[in-house]
Amino acid sequence: MTEAIQTKPKSARKDLPAPRVMPDPQNPRLTERVMGIDQTGAPIEISVPVERPLTLYLNSQEIVTMMTINDYPEYLALGYLLNQNMLKPDDVVTEVVYDDDLQVVVVYTERGTNFEEKLKKKTLTSGCAQGTAFGDLMEAIEGAILPSAKLRTSWLYQMTHAINTAPSLYLEAGAIHGCVLCKEGEPVCYMEDVGRHNAVDKIAGWAWRHKVDVADKIMYTTGRLTSEMVIKTVRMGIPILVSRSGFTAWGVELARQVGLTLIGRTKGKRFIALSGQERIVFDQSLEFVAEESARHRRKGSDDD
Repeated sequence: MTEAIQTKPKSARKDLPAPRVMPDPQNPRLTERVMGIDQTGAPIEISVPVERPLTLYLNSQEIVTMMTINDYPEYLALGYLLNQNMLKPDDVVTEVVYDDDLQVVVVYTERGTNFEEKLKKKTLTSGCAQGTAFGDLMEAIEGAILPSAKLRTSWLYQMTHAINTAPSLYLEAGAIHGCVLCKEGEPVCYMEDVGRHNAVDKIAGWAWRHKVDVADKIMYTTGRLTSEMVIKTVRMGIPILVSRSGFTAWGVELARQVGLTLIGRTKGKRFIALSGQERIVFDQSLEFVAEESARHRRKGSDDD
């Protein structure tokens, strides 16, 4: 099946209502039931996420093959190109075509991009670390000026509780990362995938497609706060990045350079901010914040 998504630049597109996106753990395309045995030798059947290859083309140039659950291929394609600095926010995207049978998505632009001649085919695995593909990606965030938004701790605790208790593919099958775009304490776009880089790219594509103003938004991730996650968040213009997991040294260094509020190890009552602390407003009494239940603990909850 081939699907075409008509997409125009911000200056030419009509306002499109931004749909609230939440996980759909009951989607039969996203999981499979697999038989095995447990630690006692008893038979057991569990759900596991399904990975699929998705090959992305920019006009006639093959860019990359990604392993993904492939629930939002058009958002993933647009977000990947934007976050890799292959597309500029004001570029004219004339069409996005997705072929389900071929597992191919093609993004067509009005003009050729300056990346097409120097790209070589590159395959990304489902591992958490994507790696920076292009040397000028760092240049793209130099001199970045992020909005001076505030983060109330009441929003932080409301947000993490809502994310942890929402039905999700993680709770259904595990082996999955999540990234969530929130406004104040409310999730507005919750994406999951086998790699956190895919999840955040899908949010970037969703926000660009629907002209979402991210200046007052918060990015949440279940994964580590690495340089890659910092770069992608800054590229999107989001001023606050929160994770339930820990930090890398370069991630902290980059966040401090650009003034990104970086908060990690966010579980129950606890969190640690290593950058952009001036945005935080402590308005929530910890007496009324519940500890995280064992059912909703994610990867890294005991390690960090």
